Amino acid sequence: MAENTIDATFAALADPTRRAILARLAKGAATVNELARPFDMSQPAISKHLKVLERAGLISRTREGQTRPCRLETAPLKQVDQWVGNYRTLWEDSFDRLSQHLKSKPKR
Repeated sequence: MAENTIDATFAALADPTRRAILARLAKGAATVNELARPFDMSQPAISKHLKVLERAGLISRTREGQTRPCRLETAPLKQVDQWVGNYRTLWEDSFDRLSQHLKSKPKR
């Protein structure tokens, strides 16, 4: 299950428009019209992006009167952070070893 969530999250994050939408939602809830405003695309195209984000669990929508504001959901991003964190120590160790190797080389 977690593997599928991570796959869906990475797939959703692969598109720059969707990343921009998430960046906007990190500032607070917004309607579809508010989210569509900065982009040169139709509202149906924005809605398709929102559906991808919603299926990945990255956003949720509620009903408030006539509007359906979107909100950022952070749980999938936390799962990705944990997954990446598992590899972070490997990368840091590799960089530390490289740094030590470069320091031990005689200078020319």
